[in-house]
Amino acid sequence: MPSDLFVDDSQCLSLALPNAQIDVLPSFIDSAQADQLFNVLYQQLDWTQQHIKVYGKEYAVPRLSAWYADAGRCYEYSGLRMKGLPWTSALKEIKAQVEDYCQQYFNSMLANLYRDGADAVGWHADDEDELGKNPFIASLSLGQPRHFQLKHRRDKRLTKSFLLPHGSLLIMQGETQHHWLHQIPKSRKAMLPRINLSFRQLK
Repeated sequence: MPSDLFVDDSQCLSLALPNAQIDVLPSFIDSAQADQLFNVLYQQLDWTQQHIKVYGKEYAVPRLSAWYADAGRCYEYSGLRMKGLPWTSALKEIKAQVEDYCQQYFNSMLANLYRDGADAVGWHADDEDELGKNPFIASLSLGQPRHFQLKHRRDKRLTKSFLLPHGSLLIMQGETQHHWLHQIPKSRKAMLPRINLSFRQLK
């Protein structure tokens, strides 16, 4: 992990950024569990190719996704409306681990599958109304390590970029989404698949 992270304890790293509360656990789950979970989710989740319209033209979203949630929960982002699928046994197990560490209850989860380096997600904040004023986002990375980039909404000099390892957990909370944007950029390098599970609570 980069030197602009400072160590809180033996496992958790916190970013020293203004107007943000961001922590990273590089080894939230060990490599054996991460390998097993990746294989199960890759095969079992209901991966879907979403499409969005920009100025009347339809584009394929450059990644596959799946939305899982408690019964009756729906989520809208980027013009897409997704109805939550029922939790699988594997998702219930890892959700319980994340909830136990974070001391938070999550009623929904957005899964993204980045098939190769051409798959990405552009600059955005997780600031939809359904997430509440100061959302708590816990994001588990599995598979190919990818760069996670941050930039401040107003002060363009404030940027950070670092790798999210296999089995790592990224936590964003407090006022982070009000002040910062984040993305997973495209890469020209050969990349293996990556799965990201983003746990959140819809209000």
